Parts: sequence; structure tokens; C-alpha cells
Amino acid sequence: MAEPSSTTQELPERPKGEEEGEKGEGEKGPSKGALKKAAKEKEKAEKAAKRKAEEAAQKAASEASDVSKADYGDLPMIGSHPYVPNADSATRIQLASLAQEEGDISGKEVTFRAIVENARNQAAKLSFVVFRQGISTIQGVVAASETLSRQMVKFAGGIPAESVVLVHAVVEKPKEAVKSTTIQHLEVHVKQLFVIAKADAQLPMQVEDAERPLPGEGEEQTENEGRPIVTLNTRLNNRVIDLRGKHNHAIFTIKDGVTLLFQEFLRTRGFLNTNTPCLLGAPSEGGANVFEVTYFASRAFLAQSPQLYKQMLIAARFERVMEVGPIFRAENSNTARHLTEFTGLDLEMAFEEDYHEVVSLLEELMLYIFTGLRERYKLETDLVRSIYHVEDFKLPAAGSVPRLTFPEGIAMLRADGVEIGDFDDLSTPDEKHLGRLVLEKYGSDFYVLDQYPLAIRPFYTMPSSATQAAYNPSSPNAGYSNSYDFFMRGQEIMSGAQRIHDAGFLEKRMREHVTPVDPNSDGLRDYVNAFRYGCPPHAGGGIGLERIVMLWLGLPNVRLASLFPRDPGRLVP
Repeated sequence: MAEPSSTTQELPERPKGEEEGEKGEGEKGPSKGALKKAAKEKEKAEKAAKRKAEEAAQKAASEASDVSKADYGDLPMIGSHPYVPNADSATRIQLASLAQEEGDISGKEVTFRAIVENARNQAAKLSFVVFRQGISTIQGVVAASETLSRQMVKFAGGIPAESVVLVHAVVEKPKEAVKSTTIQHLEVHVKQLFVIAKADAQLPMQVEDAERPLPGEGEEQTENEGRPIVTLNTRLNNRVIDLRGKHNHAIFTIKDGVTLLFQEFLRTRGFLNTNTPCLLGAPSEGGANVFEVTYFASRAFLAQSPQLYKQMLIAARFERVMEVGPIFRAENSNTARHLTEFTGLDLEMAFEEDYHEVVSLLEELMLYIFTGLRERYKLETDLVRSIYHVEDFKLPAAGSVPRLTFPEGIAMLRADGVEIGDFDDLSTPDEKHLGRLVLEKYGSDFYVLDQYPLAIRPFYTMPSSATQAAYNPSSPNAGYSNSYDFFMRGQEIMSGAQRIHDAGFLEKRMREHVTPVDPNSDGLRDYVNAFRYGCPPHAGGGIGLERIVMLWLGLPNVRLASLFPRDPGRLVP
């Protein structure tokens, strides 16, 4: 039998910590510290909920009293809702046309889509927004009144730069000229303001940084107005933002203008626009500096020039042809004036008696382009030159373009201390040096150098008559040729020549050239055969579009004249 319990029996020991209100071993439940922490979290959540409710109430009250609530805000994404025509769609204006209106247009109501170049809250009742279209900018004023709320003023001043907006406003005349915009004699007082597409608040680079000048080749980068220079590499890596700069829009407007003027002039002279292949089955000019690509199960090559096809078209009885298209050169040149892909302005024409007929036409063409840029694109030219300070391009009078023979150019360089051989090709420093001498002597930034040494020209170049008369089989590349280069500010922009139009003579020159080529090779056989069927004498040239733009505007690097430049180290974006 079990013994009865005794009052004197020792009680079991109380678990440690129970006196402090903690649970004993084996018991479940939160500790006192955990309960205290939970209480704090609950209090914090209640305060946050209360604050959120208060903010929501304030917002609701603010919206209820916002007289402008229907006049500003973010629009739904265009395309996400059925399209309903607006009454103002047909009346939207362009800022450039607004600036050209004559007379007092104060009070005129306007609607336009624009980019926010910058926005700032000047005070609780006043914000300023600079709107931009293309290269035109205008100041917008958002001022609180009985019909325009402070909420709208605050909204306007907080729109991120580069956002796309729709603006309804009234044109007014400012008390004094607005010097920070291109349209300085007008401003717009905003009545409605809607965001069509909001830009990120943090951009990888600022557009205003893209509008600061880059240093020239060989110059060191320094700070500009206390801000670090954004390098060319950074700009090209973020090219979409970089291209938003007003000067970039001007550059590519001018580039388009050069193409327009080129075609405009030549069309009036009976030239036909053509499009020749860029994919070739074999290298066509000796195989050097050519890009090879995969073409199904075989190889193909990117055209270095439309040269051979232009000549074949002359043989096909298209006696005056032109072309604007891409040129590919696999040259590992990392200079400020070389690209691996650029745009060529090419032409070829049959002549009557002498190749200088073509040289004269080319001179007229270039003067037409330069004069057209000066007269039609002055605004864009002045804008870019305000960043890249360069003297105005000095033009000769029509019919008086300096045309030097190669020996005359060499003589000028030697007279100024340059050591150079009679038949040496000109280096870039030599070309620039000669350009300075020509400018000093003739007062022209544009000139022609004629009769280049035969040895430094392509195999299809016609030797000069004197060279042919003095032909020596032991030295077949001695003498000069009927070839020429055109220069702007001492840099080459065009290379051209009379081409050999006799198949037998062409084959001979191909075999004895400094770098011989096989006239029966896959890339040249059809070209040579084209001249077996009777071809008129002809000449032409290839002009580098980006170089014209670079040298006209004084840009420090040809990459600035290419939308998405390609060079030995760049294939993206």
C-alpha cells in the first residue's frame, strides 16, 4: 500500500524564472519581452494607419477643393483605350511656326505636344516649365489663380525632365526677353497640362551634359562651368539621350540637308539615282580592308564602295548616275575622322573630251552644297557653331575654286619647310598644313588637288597622258594619273578620277599595279567584261557625307556626325 501523503513532505522545486512571470520549462506562450515588442509594433501600425487615413482624408479634401483637378495629371497610355478624336487635334501648333508669327499674338490660345526640358517650383503659387520641340524652346508659366490651383502648380514643377506632355496655354509677351530659351519674345501661360509619357527621374546622363562641347583630338578633358565633361564614349553608350541635345538635332538636320542638296543639284544635271549591292560574292578591290560575312552556306563581303557598279552602269548606257548609301571599310583606324561604316555620296558620269569636265561639275556641286547650307541651314549651323567655336567656312567665288596639281601642292609644302618626296602620299598633318597654306594664299577653305601619283591610286585609275607617253615596263607605276581629291579645311572629303574604260588596258593595269589583282577573279571578271562591249570615257568620285558635316560645323570627331557610329571598337547601340 502506498503511504499517505504527509504535510511535512518536501514540495517540488519551482521552475527557475517563474517568479519573474516567465513560463516554466515545457510550457508554451510569448515571453514578457516578446509581448512588449508586439505591443510596440501594434502601436506603430496603428499610428501609420492613422497617418495614412489622415493623408487620404487631406488628399480627398484637397481634390474636392481643387478647381484644376480636371486640368492636369497623367494621361492613360495612348493605345490602351479606344481612340476618341479631340476637338483640339487639328489645331495643335509647332513652336517653330509660333515664333515666326508676325504682329502681337498675345492672348492666342494654343495646344501643343512638347518635351519638358526642365521644371521648377518657384513658389507655392508659381512654377516655370521650359517646353521643347526640336530645337525650339519656350518658357511656360504656371501661376495659381481663382481658376488654377496650387496643386496644379506643384504638379507642374515636379514633372521629371524629358517627360512628354500635352499643353493647353495662352500666348503672352513676357515683361523682358527670356534669354534661356530660343523663343525669347513670347511665353505661354499654361491652362492645362497633361503628362503623356513620364521619364525616369534618374537618367544615366543629362541632356544638358550632351550639349557641352567635347575636346578636340589630342586635347585634354577639363571641367566645364564646374561640371565634369561627359566623355564621348559615355555619350555614345547612351546615344538616345545624347541625341536629344538641340545641337544634335541641328547636326542631323544639316546632314539631311547635304544629301538633299547633293541630289537636288545632280538631278538638274540629268543624273539618275541608283542603288547598287552592298553584299558581294568576292572582294572587288583587291581584298584589303573588307568585311567578310556568312551568307547561307558560303561567304560574302560588304562593299567598300559602289565604284565598280557605277562604272558598269556607265557601260550599260546609264551615262550619269548617283547613289547615296552605306560604305564599309575594315580599317583598324581609331582616329577622329575614320569610321568603319559611313555614308557615301557617289556619282559617275560619261564625259565628252576631258575628265576635267567632271572635275568642274564636282566643283559646282560642292559650291552648291556649301551655299545651300549657308542660306537654308543658317539657324542650325549657328547653333552648333555656338558650341564648337569655329570660323565661318570661307568659300571661293564660283569658277575660281583653287585647283592645284599635286606637284604644285608639294612645292607649297616644301617652301614652308615640309620635307616630302615628289611622289609621297600626303599624311593627315600634310593635308592640314597644305589647307592652311591654301587658305592663306587663296582665301578659301575649299580646294582641289589634281593629278595624283599613279602608284598611290586604285588599279582602275587612268594614267595621265604624259605618264602613258613616258611608259616604262620596268617601272609601270611611275608618273601621275588623272585623279583628284577635294578638301575642306585641309582634310579630304572626296576622292575621284577618270576610270579606265578600255578592257585590254584595264587588264594590263590590274596586273602591273603596285598591288596586282587578277582580272579573271570572281569579284572582277564581270566588271572587266563590261568594258568589252564599248564604254564611253567616264569619271566620278565618292564623297564622305559625315566628313562634310564634321568639317562644315567644326566638330571635333566624325562620330558626332553619325547617328549610331561604327568604328573598330563599337558595334552597339
